[in-house]
Amino acid sequence: MTRKFERRYHKSTTRAVKRTSYSEKLLVRKKKKKEECDKEVAELKQLQLKIKELESEKPELESKRDVMLGKIGNIVDPEVPISNDEEEDNVVVSIFPIPPGGEDVTPCPLGKIQYPLPATKALTHDDLLWRIGGYEPIRGQQVAGHRAYFLTNAGVLLNQAIINYSISFLQARGYNVVQPPFFMNKDVMAGIAQLEDFDEQLYKVSGKTDDPLGSTEKYLIATSEQPLCAYHRGEWISEAKLPIRHAGISTCFRKEAGSSGRDIRGIFRVHQFEKIEQFCLTEDDLEKSQAEQARMLQIAKEFYESLGIPYRVVCIVSGELNDAAIKKYDLEGWFPGQKAYRELVSCSNCTDFQARGVGTRCGTKKKGETRASYVHMLNSTLCATGRGICCILENYQTEEGVVVPEVLRPYMNGLESMLFKRGPMEVTKGEKGKGKKKK
Repeated sequence: MTRKFERRYHKSTTRAVKRTSYSEKLLVRKKKKKEECDKEVAELKQLQLKIKELESEKPELESKRDVMLGKIGNIVDPEVPISNDEEEDNVVVSIFPIPPGGEDVTPCPLGKIQYPLPATKALTHDDLLWRIGGYEPIRGQQVAGHRAYFLTNAGVLLNQAIINYSISFLQARGYNVVQPPFFMNKDVMAGIAQLEDFDEQLYKVSGKTDDPLGSTEKYLIATSEQPLCAYHRGEWISEAKLPIRHAGISTCFRKEAGSSGRDIRGIFRVHQFEKIEQFCLTEDDLEKSQAEQARMLQIAKEFYESLGIPYRVVCIVSGELNDAAIKKYDLEGWFPGQKAYRELVSCSNCTDFQARGVGTRCGTKKKGETRASYVHMLNSTLCATGRGICCILENYQTEEGVVVPEVLRPYMNGLESMLFKRGPMEVTKGEKGKGKKKK
């Protein structure tokens, strides 16, 4: 369909331009001979109007073309398992620590892999965070509704410690630290986010203080990846300056539509949280962007190993990839209270898909060049602090409280442990009702 649009427009424009050129030459010849040329003058004016009309249609046609092209997903990497069943067919590519006995059982599909799981523990993160006096969920819900919370005391210290440790961790590896705007204009967001995300994930900002006519709609960001995609919007980046590595530090806002009833206790799945993100740009070269993705994943692995968190890395099935990514790895941390692995990191190579949406080119503009070269864009969570807190609490719990991981102590005034300050949180009326129904 897009090719039809382009061919039709190109044919009409070419025909009009050729006809104009012919008429101009004919007019010049007739004027030299002092012949009657009113007919040719009228025809030339008509052709010039036609060209203007066609040129005025061009932006709208290009916009339609780009919308249609944006619905076509990226080409999936050959390593990606072709399936819609992530429970069975996600491929485990690494485990930390290697299971007892030293046998590395990877790579292997989730449905077939067998190995001794790490040790389990008694309490889940929501109970632990409450007991150390780290959050107030009921007060948060009274103020801001479902999934809202106040972080307090130990919870605040732990949250800030993770942020500051993450910044130091990425700076030591050559990253440029960026704190982006927390909302974006709709037209910029549309070049990055999938259309369904606008309804399912993104909060629309209302209010006309700086836009009295309401001409510019804005949306809160769901991740710093979104504004960082647009950070180099419309630029031509010299190959000598690549790769570029950004560490995005931001608060993130997500509706979590479709997650009703999931993870309702605690701060694992919430509408507002802080996140530290790796965002990298490479040359228009698949080998180089694949190497960069491996580097980003390795950094994430080293980060969680430094925190002493057991994990596994899985290669996600094709049916769970968004339109932009050719391949995505998830790093899943072990939650001993929940007796399960849960996602902590998502690491994706989007090649030039997002770069085309924001017009970020690679190299220098050369005369007569027919193929546009776009940078490759990659993103990877380093740590969403809420989930990081949850995982740390479950792994470091003791009978008296929670031990602070050694690497975080310099960022928590040397605090070595967070002692319990109160007993378990009372079960809410809603949860009591659910318990009765189950009986």
